[in-house]
Amino acid sequence: QVQLVESGGGLVQAGDSLRLSCAASGRTFSRFAMGWFRQAPGKEREFVAGISWDARRATYTDDVQGRFTISRDNAKSTVYLLMNNLKPEDTAVYYCAQETIGYGLGNRAANFGSWGQGTQVTVSS
Repeated sequence: QVQLVESGGGLVQAGDSLRLSCAASGRTFSRFAMGWFRQAPGKEREFVAGISWDARRATYTDDVQGRFTISRDNAKSTVYLLMNNLKPEDTAVYYCAQETIGYGLGNRAANFGSWGQGTQVTVSS
């Protein structure tokens, strides 16, 4: 069973940048696609970005394409989300997630089955 611990959230102004980190343990990290989701107040959790098990493919929702970058460091069992040019509508709790089955692409929300506790990102205007 995997454990996922997010960090790096905070309060920033519009246009600023943040980098979220997620440390994983409990399963062989390098075998699994990873992703980031977010949930804003009153809204459902949504897929933000995913990265394949071998880091060859990254997928983004349209809202963050060109502003966010997902990456992974298998030696550290950590996945990152670099968020540039943040907007107030990016305000949400951000969750790290891991796909249930190994060797995936990380491009389908339904394939993710393990979640972290979340980290709050608040962007002021």
